[in-house]
Amino acid sequence: MNIFRVSFHNQGKVYQLHAESVSQADLYGFIEIAGLLFDEHTSLVIDPAEEKLKAEFAHTSRIMLPMHAIIRIDEVEKRGQNMVFDVEDRSNVMPFPSFTPPDK
Repeated sequence: MNIFRVSFHNQGKVYQLHAESVSQADLYGFIEIAGLLFDEHTSLVIDPAEEKLKAEFAHTSRIMLPMHAIIRIDEVEKRGQNMVFDVEDRSNVMPFPSFTPPDK
């Protein structure tokens, strides 16, 4: 089974998720990510950050991300931890600028 680690911008944060499938979406300019992988807890130790992500993407079979939101896609040998990072001013990761039309 292939495992992909996908890092992307979402609402001022950087998400890092693991998935079974990454491909070009039918919708132009989007990347489709399917088969999100979350840790199946077999012990009493639970990571609250992982649980928050699991709840956010509950009942989601696939997500489509705009290409400019993607930072990096890696094929990895084994699944790591899903995370969310705050983007700080000193970070070298810069989101793609967006245009907001002026009010009339």
